[in-house]
Amino acid sequence: MFDVAIVGFGPTGAVAAGLLGLQGIRTLVCDELTEVYDKPRAIALDHEIMRVFQQLGIADAMAPFTEPFTNSEFYGVDGQLIKCMSTVAPPYPMAFNPSMVFTQPAMESVLRQRVSGMPSVQVNLGQKVTALVQDDTQVRLSLEDAHGQTSQATARYVLACDGASSSVRKQLGIGLQDLEFDEPWLVVDVLVHEKGLRKLPQVSVQYCEPQRPCTYLIGPRNHRRWEIAINPGEDPRTMATPEATWKLLSRWLQPDEAQLWRQASYQFHALVAKEWRQQRVFIAGDAAHQQPPFLGQGMCQGIRDVANLCWKLVAVIQQRASDALLDTYGAERQAHVKELTSRIKAIGQLVGQRDLSKARERDARLLAECGGQVQPMPRQNVQPALVGGCLDSSGHAAVGTLFPQAWIETGDGPVRMDELLGCGWRLLLHTGAGPSFEQAAQSARPCLALRVQSLGDPAFQESSGVLAQWFDRMGCQAALVRPDHYVYGAFRSAPDLRAALSALQP
Repeated sequence: MFDVAIVGFGPTGAVAAGLLGLQGIRTLVCDELTEVYDKPRAIALDHEIMRVFQQLGIADAMAPFTEPFTNSEFYGVDGQLIKCMSTVAPPYPMAFNPSMVFTQPAMESVLRQRVSGMPSVQVNLGQKVTALVQDDTQVRLSLEDAHGQTSQATARYVLACDGASSSVRKQLGIGLQDLEFDEPWLVVDVLVHEKGLRKLPQVSVQYCEPQRPCTYLIGPRNHRRWEIAINPGEDPRTMATPEATWKLLSRWLQPDEAQLWRQASYQFHALVAKEWRQQRVFIAGDAAHQQPPFLGQGMCQGIRDVANLCWKLVAVIQQRASDALLDTYGAERQAHVKELTSRIKAIGQLVGQRDLSKARERDARLLAECGGQVQPMPRQNVQPALVGGCLDSSGHAAVGTLFPQAWIETGDGPVRMDELLGCGWRLLLHTGAGPSFEQAAQSARPCLALRVQSLGDPAFQESSGVLAQWFDRMGCQAALVRPDHYVYGAFRSAPDLRAALSALQP
C-alpha cells in the first residue's frame, strides 16, 4: 500500500510527488498520458514557485528555460498609457527574480526527471483512474491502461491533480462555485523570427480596447503570446484556424515573420471547488480552481496548493500531527484562491471593458488616481495573505504572508537561506531578540524539529538586508515560519511565542 496516490502528472502532480518523495513518503503517480504535452499552456511563474523548485533541487536546472517578466503596460481607448504592472526592485525578497516567464514543456521534463529518480516514488504513465472507493483507513483505486488491462492500487490518501475536467472531482460529486467570469478568448503562441522581433513592443501590453481587448506577452527568447478576445457572433473554432489567426495578428506580424506554435480557443472561467477534501481524497490545481489568465497565476496556484498540503500530509503520515491538520488545507487554499481570483477578475474586467463610454470613464479614473503620471505597481502586491487554518490568531500583519529568503554569506560565497536552514519549521530571531526567545523555543524543538536561527549569529550574515528590513517593517522580534515558507506567527515578546508554540504541540 502507498501512503499517497497522485492522479495526474502535470506540474501540480509532479511537484506534489517531488515534495512527498523528498520526505521518503511512499507515493504512486499515475497519468493517462505518457509524454509531456509539447506546447506551452502556462507561461508565467513567480519567486514563490522558484523557491519550491529550489526545495526540489531543480532551480538551477530550470534557469535556462526562464527569463524575467517584462513590465505590463495597459493602454486605453485612445492609445494612452493608463496603468503599468512591474516587479519589485532588488534586493529580491525571495532571492529569485520575483516575476518570470518560462517554457512549459522543457520545465515539465526537468520536473519529471527529478521525480522519477526518487526511490520512494513510483510513476505509472499510460494509466487512468476509472474508479475509487474509500473507507476509514485507505482508498482503493481502479486503473486501466491503453490496452484495456486493469489493475488496482491502494493508498492512505489520494491527491487529484487531474485537470479542469477532473474525473476524480466528478466521481466525488464536488461542485464548482462560479465567480462570474465567462468569456471566449483565443490564445496564440508564436515563435517570431528576427525580422518580426524588431517590429514588436519591447514590453508586454494590455490593449484595453472595447472593439477587441487583447494581451501581448513576451515569453522566453523568441516566444510571444497573444490572448485575443473573441467578439459576439464569431465562431471560436473558426477563430483558431491559421487563416483567422493570421488575420488577427496582422496588426503586429505577417506570416513570413513568425511561425505559429499553438492557437486554441478557450472559455476563460473563474471557478472554485466547493469542497477540497472528501475524507481521504483531496483535489488540487485546475481540478480545484480555474481563473482567467490575466496575471499568469494558473500553474502557480496549483503549485501553491500542493506546497500547502504536502507538508501537512507528511506530518500526519509520520504521526507528528493529527488528521485535523489536513482540514486546514482547504480552509486556507480555498479562501486564498477566491480572493486572488477576484483580483484577477477585476484586472480582466478592466482590460475587457466593451462599453466605449465606460472604457473612457475607466481611463479617466485611472489617470486621475495617479495624477496623470502612471507609476508601476509590482505584480506581487496583488497576492493576498493566507487566513484561518494553521496560523496564529494574533492578527499580526505578517501572519499568512510569505517569509523572505535572504542571501547568506559563507566561506564559499553567498547561498540562499533555505540551503542552510532547510524547509521545515523555522524560528527566525531579530538581531536584538534576547535569550528568552531561544528559551521559549526549547520545548517545541523536538516536536516540530524546529530550527532556530538568530540574525545576530556571526556565522549567519545576510548580504542583502531583506531579513532585517522585514523585521523592522513588521515590528516584531521573532517569526515562526511553516515548511511552506508562510509565516505562522510573528511575536514581540517571548511569552507570546511560548503560547503559540504550546498551541502547536499535538
